[in-house]
Amino acid sequence: MTTSRLYKKTLLAVAISSLTFASHQAAAAGFQLNSQSATGLGRAFAGDAVIADNASVMARNAAAMTLFDSHQFSGGVNVIASSIDVKDIGGAGAPPYGLQEPNANNTATSYVPNIYYVHRLNDKWALGAGLYSNFGTTNNFSDSFGNNNLAKVYGGTTEITSVNLTLNAAYRINEQWSVGGGIDIIQGTGRLKRETSPATPSVPLPPGLPVSDSDPIGQQAIVDIDATGYGLGFNLGAVFELNQNNRFGLAYHYSPAVDADGTVNFGPNITAGGGTVPVASQQSYDSVTLPLPSMLEFSGYHKIEDSKFAVHYSLQWIGWSVFDKVATNTGQTIKDYEWKDGYHAALGGTYYLNNDWTLRAGYMYDTAAQDQLTSISVPDSDRHWFSFGAGYNFNKHHTVDLGVTYLMGKDVSVSETNPLAPDLTATTRANAWLAGIQYSYSF
Repeated sequence: MTTSRLYKKTLLAVAISSLTFASHQAAAAGFQLNSQSATGLGRAFAGDAVIADNASVMARNAAAMTLFDSHQFSGGVNVIASSIDVKDIGGAGAPPYGLQEPNANNTATSYVPNIYYVHRLNDKWALGAGLYSNFGTTNNFSDSFGNNNLAKVYGGTTEITSVNLTLNAAYRINEQWSVGGGIDIIQGTGRLKRETSPATPSVPLPPGLPVSDSDPIGQQAIVDIDATGYGLGFNLGAVFELNQNNRFGLAYHYSPAVDADGTVNFGPNITAGGGTVPVASQQSYDSVTLPLPSMLEFSGYHKIEDSKFAVHYSLQWIGWSVFDKVATNTGQTIKDYEWKDGYHAALGGTYYLNNDWTLRAGYMYDTAAQDQLTSISVPDSDRHWFSFGAGYNFNKHHTVDLGVTYLMGKDVSVSETNPLAPDLTATTRANAWLAGIQYSYSF
């Protein structure tokens, strides 16, 4: 195998599979992003598939659009400030990789906007459209790892952005039952940078290169990848209203496999005898198929009669087992993941203080998607959400909601291999603060 072919294979395996999804997402398990509204954030999204306090409900359950008696607009932004600890970095990292910094911390801030509109046609029909994100983050490991070259091999820079355009319709069958559904058009873009330095003896080098004791052979592989993909999904939902104070919602979201096209830029430079010999240039690749998990969510809302307090809850299943590998459109496996199905359970409360103020709180337990295969690029674990929020209604038709969440992860032992570097062992932990603001208008 030539050096050029070796790099084309190994860097694709290490890098492209990370391009769109292998970010160290701290907002939810796997690469799911629970950040559809600041209103839901303030209650840990407990009951979000049926509460319907603004138009953002369509992101969880289109059928709940019939619960409004007027047109609705809602828009806002959530901010995610994540903190990733990578400690006890070790393994076969003998010099010149070095372990000068066995512990590292990486912080990243992501902004997740959203906008929704519900148009009530009549007492039976409602239409809706929304733009929001299910996946997205910005990570940069390179600078934070400092002198720890071994960690740089498995970290790097990952920038992920996804946009979900949803178009929905809902129909009220009778006073108790409503149904709804629609299509989801998903666009995902990403950028990845990785580098390895220096070479390992297992990497074959072109013959005939001069070698000297004072200038041993070294090697640096640089990767810079951009890709964009699209997918088409759908959603179905139902709402059952037992009475004015008690209702239930059930929603299913089918997520597509996204085909991502782009360009792979990489070039290993072999240094020998004081000179640099380029052995590979820019390469391009066909599309890669990236499966996304489908989701099923059940929610309930119950307002205690003759009181100002309501309790609500959600249970969501996420089909992470579909994400077993990333492969090319020709069926060639790029990287195995072998994730497992997960779920989250959320419980929350709302206190209607008066006509102007609403107070919220919630807790969520979110299970990890990773199973046996782990990574410092994806420090996934079971997570606890602790949330609170408030809403202020003014001039009858205008509402501003604020939400804050502290997300607490767990320590996870990581063991990784890479054909271009020594094996890596480490312990990761991901925590985050999430905060958001939402403006809603009914007319």
